[in-house]
Amino acid sequence: MELDKRIESLDEVDTILNSEKATIIYFTSPMCNVCKTLRPKVMELMKENFPEMGRYFVDISQTPEIPARFSIFSAPTILVFLEGKEFARKSRAMSPAMLVEEIRRPYEIMTS
Repeated sequence: MELDKRIESLDEVDTILNSEKATIIYFTSPMCNVCKTLRPKVMELMKENFPEMGRYFVDISQTPEIPARFSIFSAPTILVFLEGKEFARKSRAMSPAMLVEEIRRPYEIMTS
């Protein structure tokens, strides 16, 4: 099973955020070497710890309107949404384990 799915339009973003309780969107770019290493680690941790969370990525070089909507200017940037509202935003140097801990309690409350 794949770790995440590509988002290719603003309409797709809206559909996802309106239909899923928990969502992570990873903003990446082909020029981002950190992204190539970090994205699989982050997505694997999300899959293990939050199995009901939707996992997506956006290539900011292919669909610039999506990062523009969320005021994202660099990669990697991670947005976590709970019940369609932005809950966490992480950019550049980040700890995947700390992100898991930040999400854990509200996610468990929301999905219990």
